[in-house]
Amino acid sequence: MSTRTGSAQWQGGIKDGKGTVSTESGVLNSPYGFSTRFGDEKGTNPEELIGAAHAACFSMALSGQLEKAGVTNARIETSSAVSIEKDGEGFTIKKVHLTTKVSGQGDEAAIRQAAEAAKVGCPVSKVLNAEVTMDLTVG
Repeated sequence: MSTRTGSAQWQGGIKDGKGTVSTESGVLNSPYGFSTRFGDEKGTNPEELIGAAHAACFSMALSGQLEKAGVTNARIETSSAVSIEKDGEGFTIKKVHLTTKVSGQGDEAAIRQAAEAAKVGCPVSKVLNAEVTMDLTVG
């Protein structure tokens, strides 16, 4: 079993406050705030980080599925769009959309089947209580 940690610090109110989000590895140490989440200010936000984690997790899961399907020389490029919506008094992430491009030597039907298996089987997909959709390009 593996456990990794991320942490955040926040000071101030929801709209005027500022925070920092970081990872235990030290790879990430970035400012965030209301305007980086809902506005145009540079900096990260939780949805962007979830999207990056989902794209990375899905790509690794797909690599494993492609290997099982006999696809060789695979190259995978994935992005994950995480949508946050107003929900009553708060906000909810209800939809995540994967866009992935796969190239490699193997049957296209097997690649598509592997992508569907990875979409539902990757650990980040499993933890998200959202509809996860996907566009796949093979070639």
